[in-house]
Amino acid sequence: MASLPQNIKSAMDVDGSDSTAMSREELVECYRLQVLARTFDEKAVSLHRQGRIGTYAPLAGHEATQVGAAMALSPEDYCFPTYRDHAIYLARGVDLASVLTHLRGAGNYVDRADPETVRTFPPTIPIATHLPHAVGVGMAADYHDDDVVALASFGDGATSEGDFHEALNFAGVFDAPVVFLCQNNGYAISTPFERQTASESIAIKADAYGIEGVRVDGTDLLAVYETVSEALARAGDGDGPTLVEAVAYRTGAHTTTDDPTKYRDESEAEEWPDPNERTRQYLVDAHGWTDEADAQVHEWADDRVQHAVEEAETADPYDLDDAFENVYARPPASVLEQREEVVDDPSVRR
Repeated sequence: MASLPQNIKSAMDVDGSDSTAMSREELVECYRLQVLARTFDEKAVSLHRQGRIGTYAPLAGHEATQVGAAMALSPEDYCFPTYRDHAIYLARGVDLASVLTHLRGAGNYVDRADPETVRTFPPTIPIATHLPHAVGVGMAADYHDDDVVALASFGDGATSEGDFHEALNFAGVFDAPVVFLCQNNGYAISTPFERQTASESIAIKADAYGIEGVRVDGTDLLAVYETVSEALARAGDGDGPTLVEAVAYRTGAHTTTDDPTKYRDESEAEEWPDPNERTRQYLVDAHGWTDEADAQVHEWADDRVQHAVEEAETADPYDLDDAFENVYARPPASVLEQREEVVDDPSVRR
């Protein structure tokens, strides 16, 4: 998948084709989030190289997919992101400093003090394990007659995991109000798409589970927003789940410990549109966006990121007890023993 497929759903072109999916104000807000996410992404890579945060999963190339999908959700809808979905968290209202604090090993992205208020869940590191969780939460909401939908985001590599197939099968059988958002960026770490599956697409896998499947241009903000909005409405109306495959390209490494030059030709990136530039050009052509307005957005993003770094680096250290909570209602003896074995201060020898 060296370039964007032709037979794929798009909604906007760089020549300014109009769409009524969003107002100018909504488009500007989405563009601001895309720029903020890209600015943060570049800073995070730099912070890792300086040893100031842990391993980081870059999101460059995913901005339109993540922002478009998140903006389609209502505040009450449930969202299950992954470790690369920093833009989803920002679009869901999570403070940027909280994201950085998590990457420094001292936070969980979301405050779980009151479980009843949690709608956006912490990122999962094990691949695809959150997909059955999303189905379960969606089914529970349906049982309680809550008018909400659960959206689960994941990469193309997750479709090779058993959890993916189990989640889609369960969701299809029980008509769970769930939207599965696959961000297909062409590579599952170093494994190219064609080695992931013999299927012509990810979206076509929906047929095996009796649910809707649609493939969308993941560099097109409006296309993603429209597609996910339609899928959410269908699920909310009781018409079943949808598998959305948003096709984009990961311009950076899989993580900051990865070297993509070992498994792909870096010239591939030239075949793909930049999602941020595409949204900016649309604003120029359709809404008279100016260079001055663009400069102001970038200046705002730079300031936000700088302040977030300063706040995160002066935050209180992580409480080790938190690592052992929120797993069991009544921790078994083995977990309590593990906590006793953890050294609170590694610099002090026992």
